[in-house]
Amino acid sequence: MSSAPPRRHRRRTRTALFALLTTVLVGTLVLRPDAEPAEAAAAAPAAFAHPGVTVSRGQLDFARSKVDAGAQPWKGAFDRMLASKYADLNRTPKPRAVVECGSYSNPNLGCTDEREDAIAAYTDALVWYVTRDERYARKSIELMDAWSAVIRDHTNSNAPLQTGWAGSSWPKAAEIIKHTYTGTWANSGRFATMLRDVYLPEIINGSNSNGNWELTMMEAAVGISVFLEDRASYDKAMAKFRTRTAAYVYLESDGALPKTVPSQNLDTRDKIVKYWQNQSTFVTGLTQETCRDFTHTGYGISSISHIAETSRIQGQDLYGTDVGERLRHALGFQAKYEQGAAVPSWLCGGSLHLGLGPVTEVGYNALHNRLGHAMTNTQALTERTRPSGSNNLFVAWETLTHGDNPA
Repeated sequence: MSSAPPRRHRRRTRTALFALLTTVLVGTLVLRPDAEPAEAAAAAPAAFAHPGVTVSRGQLDFARSKVDAGAQPWKGAFDRMLASKYADLNRTPKPRAVVECGSYSNPNLGCTDEREDAIAAYTDALVWYVTRDERYARKSIELMDAWSAVIRDHTNSNAPLQTGWAGSSWPKAAEIIKHTYTGTWANSGRFATMLRDVYLPEIINGSNSNGNWELTMMEAAVGISVFLEDRASYDKAMAKFRTRTAAYVYLESDGALPKTVPSQNLDTRDKIVKYWQNQSTFVTGLTQETCRDFTHTGYGISSISHIAETSRIQGQDLYGTDVGERLRHALGFQAKYEQGAAVPSWLCGGSLHLGLGPVTEVGYNALHNRLGHAMTNTQALTERTRPSGSNNLFVAWETLTHGDNPA
């Protein structure tokens, strides 16, 4: 389950190994006809930008300036964050050597504690950046150190998803602390080892479960790769993300049926319809989990936006590609019904389970404010639900960090 070796290990004398490499490459093509070409695409930057996981220094500076000026919605968003349990300086971390999470977190042996301590570490890092109150930087470090000293594994059926959820928040916290805090973080190396040895192997090879699993896992893998400056893992995670996003959000240009992930062997219409929650009419913006419920759909949409944002910060803007097109239409389609539009009989049997969650700010800011797309439904939903809070899993405080943020 380890990631691909660094490129330096692949540099060989061309004359000595040409024949061998040719044989291997030909054999690979023959043995893997379903290989995903995108997996070979390089996405990692020549030099990683820090802090660079979902939120950049420029975005942090913009948010800080707005809070300092008392401007809305940022001041209200900051106040909500500061009043939350995640910003409590008396919080006691609850690390475990083995976090065991079954389906729907049953059993829940450290699952909630891990996710919420990770969100708290990120929250404290944000409070530090806005206020420069060192107590919050030290609290963030305390939480990260507590877990890096103890955790060794994730087990049971939800282990990959749990690792993805917690692993999405940890590097966001670590990036801000390591690259902006002027004090010391003596155990930052141990924290990096935790991400590399405990988290990354659990998520880097992806998942064939519902699409939100792999999207969240790749969000964590991309963020961890940025913190570790691991180019090979970044490229691998980004390639899986591109393939999964195309298979998660339908566009009319995909054809009669949605795209699929080759490893899932969804090779008939019946299999695809079943995987898409028995939805047989495909329209632009529908997701693989729309007919399951909007909450899980929101997880997928959120991770798409987070990875696209990280990629943009790292120098490759995916918002102008099919990733952005799929994200824009997924947001608009779900927002329309979340805002109360009547559900047609052909869509999920005429009944939807709403509850998208606080997941629109990042994509809306990038696609509407930066690129100028009209997103009426998404705009209405975003403005109605401001300031957005946390979903208590891996999404937190995005009105503060990304609301109408031009950086």
